[in-house]
Amino acid sequence: MPAIVLVRGGGEQATGAALRLLRAGLRVVVTELPQPLGVRRTVCFAEAVYSREITIEGFTARRVDDPTDMLAMLTIMGKQQVPVLVDPACAAAQLLHPLVIVDGRMTKQPPEPIGYIPALYIGLGPGFEAGVNCQAAVETQRGHTLGRVYWQGGPNPDSGLPEGDPHRVLRAPLDGVLIAHKEIGDLCGEGELIAEIQAENGEHQAVFSPFKGVLRGLIHPGLHVSRGLKIGDVDPRGDPRMCHLVSDKALAVGGGVLEAILTKPEIRGKLWA
Repeated sequence: MPAIVLVRGGGEQATGAALRLLRAGLRVVVTELPQPLGVRRTVCFAEAVYSREITIEGFTARRVDDPTDMLAMLTIMGKQQVPVLVDPACAAAQLLHPLVIVDGRMTKQPPEPIGYIPALYIGLGPGFEAGVNCQAAVETQRGHTLGRVYWQGGPNPDSGLPEGDPHRVLRAPLDGVLIAHKEIGDLCGEGELIAEIQAENGEHQAVFSPFKGVLRGLIHPGLHVSRGLKIGDVDPRGDPRMCHLVSDKALAVGGGVLEAILTKPEIRGKLWA
């Protein structure tokens, strides 16, 4: 039986890694939070938690309600699809015995123990240090080192700043529940209403488009958000088709993950056995 690669997190970077692995013929399982906060939801396998299934660039992911339901997971993988488990503690690892774990949660913090040690643990982005809390780490910051694999040391530290034009990022103006007035892929004019946040005391604050463009990402409506949280992204290129394609960055990160896995002969020999 082919080996399993367990991907922690179903956000865009983790999904980019999962797509690279799926195209190489590997079996992938994704674990997620009960309420994922992915922004580019149309290209995030995490969206299956809300919609039960999502298809991204030809690959379908399906939610499995019980993370101990091996039959459901094997049935989905048998159809060349991806089981998405609501399993933030990654308890399913002890049942699935994945050969490789890819931690793509992008928490920017060292991972907590999960009670299972795979043959290879790969961490994406800040918070990981090869030889300390993972065996390999992959750079997620844009630049000449994007997608590089570190077997010693780790990726660049979190800068705390968004990449590119910071005005494209939409943030929650206060604590409250997100009410969406636009959908991902919609064209927006400068100053047009995209969403509003409703606080518990009834206060509302609107979120407007910073410029003309397409709404590239927006977290799931109805979620409670905290002030300053990234809730959306406007793309000035204005091409709605890009909303359904995983970014070049995510694919570069995924290439680093695939490189890390194939670098190890002892791992490589068990992937399709």
